[in-house]
Amino acid sequence: MKSVIYHTFSQKEAKEYDVQQLGAQRAEAFVSAFLKRSMPHMSQQACENQLQRKAVILEYFTRRKRKEKKKKSKGLSARERRDLQLFDIKPEQQRYNLFLPLHELWKQYIRDLCNGLKPDTQPQMIQAKLLKADLHGAIISVTKSKCPSYVGVTGILLQETKHVFKIITKEDRLKVIPKLNCVFAIEIDDFISYIYGSKFQLRSSERSAKKFKGKGTIDL
Repeated sequence: MKSVIYHTFSQKEAKEYDVQQLGAQRAEAFVSAFLKRSMPHMSQQACENQLQRKAVILEYFTRRKRKEKKKKSKGLSARERRDLQLFDIKPEQQRYNLFLPLHELWKQYIRDLCNGLKPDTQPQMIQAKLLKADLHGAIISVTKSKCPSYVGVTGILLQETKHVFKIITKEDRLKVIPKLNCVFAIEIDDFISYIYGSKFQLRSSERSAKKFKGKGTIDL
């Protein structure tokens, strides 16, 4: 192995590569100094053992690439959405007739969901479908409430949150009705379904996975 490493250039090779010819001892000293300078962390014996076993690329170190952490884009918080008034209905848009097309779309959506509301359709099936359906656009009425001023309020449901319904009445008034301690009625094609608000305090997106009991309570 040493004879290969410390091989002396011939005159032709030295002239071709423009290399100054050195003696064997000087060449060996040069190689040892070069290896020591290139690999200072290794001893001379370790260098020789390394050279005998495999080829070594001098002065080449692979740098590990640091994984950049991807910043997850955070959505707006509830407070920021309130400050920006993203879900507020402007006064000029609080008109009952403006949302009648939405009600017609909702009726068609419920008919498709229930495979057509036929006279022989079981009311229990419609009730179960409505409890998990999207109610935006439905005409909803308050039939019972611990607050007498809420009883009789009827309108198209515009927004639903976890705790309230926002309804636009025929008088173009936006009413915010709490679900707690209220009973609501929804009518479509002569079918009437009752919703007990105290058991209905969920977001519309959460109801699809919710299992409702077959019998509700009449207590407010």
